[in-house]
Formats: sequence, structure tokens, C-alpha cells
Amino acid sequence: MFYFDPKLQYEVRVDTPDPRFARLLQQAIGGVEGEIRVCLQYLFQAFGARGPARYRQMLLSTGTEEMAHIEMLATAVALNLEGAPGHLQDEAARTNPVVAAVMGGMDPRQYLSAGMAALAADANGVPFNGSHVYASGNLVADMYANVTAEATGRALACRLFELTDDPGMRDMLRFLIARDTMHQQQWLAVIEELGGHTATLPIPNSFPVEEEHRDVSYDFVFTGVSGVEPPAGRFTQGPSLDGLGTFRLVPAEPQGQEPQLAPPAPQAYAQTQQQLSDSDERQIL
Repeated sequence: MFYFDPKLQYEVRVDTPDPRFARLLQQAIGGVEGEIRVCLQYLFQAFGARGPARYRQMLLSTGTEEMAHIEMLATAVALNLEGAPGHLQDEAARTNPVVAAVMGGMDPRQYLSAGMAALAADANGVPFNGSHVYASGNLVADMYANVTAEATGRALACRLFELTDDPGMRDMLRFLIARDTMHQQQWLAVIEELGGHTATLPIPNSFPVEEEHRDVSYDFVFTGVSGVEPPAGRFTQGPSLDGLGTFRLVPAEPQGQEPQLAPPAPQAYAQTQQQLSDSDERQIL
């Protein structure tokens, strides 16, 4: 069950409305780095969580907080659109101030579809979809995915911070950036609580490692052409992070066969020429 409070989690104010910034804020709402994504990701991870109850509760709490961030950003979009025509004076503004706002960089659907409000879409107007919501049922895999989500979200918020001089918008973004900091630490803390990298890798660590081809489990395969210097780093030598092997740098070398596929099935309606076998084709040539 979810509850709501009519007050925002943090103050949202816009000193100088800017429809162009309203459009940029859409990325933080419905983009792949945005708050709808992390909200659904954490909630779906929670809905399917098995094991200690505290992890389900943690995910539910943070996913619900992300709803509050969507609300803050949607409010910021609406406030940036309210006074949009005022500083975008051009020929179109004389007859239709909304047209002026659109020409000034506002997403037209913010007016046409939402009546001067936010959309569940990114900065290009592409509607959000769930293809970037990761909820695998493996707690550690999900924690790593969550760290990545928060890292890209924080990078986006930092870029938005540089794209506005509005004191209110900068203050809101400072708050959101701080929450991203906490959430990154939070997910990493869960990994540490579960034993850290050594205990949790590889993921899933429940698969018997002896079932792997262990001779290639820690090989960095270098695919550079002759004359290209291979990279040297932590990933090419020394003990593996799970403590179960040693990294090696090896040149790429094919170990499989050349694929030999059957001719096209007649009912698939490939070209007639494709029906020929290699030997038949050689005879023709």
C-alpha cells in the first residue's frame, strides 16, 4: 500500500521560467537515466524480492522516494512553462504566446498533450518504456544495476545543473544530486553487507564454478590486429576479484568451427539462388 503527502519532499521554485529548461528536465523524468526508470526498477525489484525482508523494505522505501523525485521534477517543468512566453518575444508571440514558447525550445507536446505540464517522456519527447527497468531476482546483480542507474542519473543532474542559472532550479538539483550520492552508497553497502566483491562474485555465485570452462574464466581476450599494443591493467594480470583465479592476457584465437547451416526452408521463401548448395554454386561459377 502507498500513501501520499500533498507537500513536496523538497522545495521547488523557479525564479525565471524557461521553457527550454523544462524540456531538458524531461530527460530526468522519462529518460533512460531518469526518475521513472529508477522508481520502477527499485519497486519491481522489491515486488519480487525473496530472502531477508529488510532488502524488500529498503527497495520499497527508496522506490517510493523516487516517486517524490518525479513529482518534484514534474512540478519544476510546470513552473518553467507557466511564465514561458514572457521573455520569448518574437513575431509569433504577437498573435499566439504559446507558439512563441514552442519556438523557443519548449516541447510542443507539453502544451498540446499535457496543457503546459510534464510528460512521461524524455527530452526528445520519446515516451518512457520499461526496457531499461532491471529486476533480475538476483539481489547482487540488481545492486550493481542500481549503482549504474544512480551514477548515470547523478551525471545527468550535474549536467542539468550546469545548464541553468536559475537559483531555485540549482537548489533543487543540489538536493537530487545529494540523494543520488546516498543511493549509490546504499546499494554498494548492500553488496558489502553480503560479503563484498570476493563473496558475491561471480554473479550468480550459486552456479557451480566447476561447471564452467575454468581455463577461460579469467582470460582477457585481446582482439587487436597485428602491431596494436595490447592493454595492460588490473584486468590482465594478478588475482581475480573473486579470489578464485588469476587474470591472463591472451590473443584472440578461434576455437570453434566455421558455421555450416542448412539451405533455406522452401516455405521461408528465400531467393531461388539461395537454395543452391556450395558445390552446386561452384559448378555454376
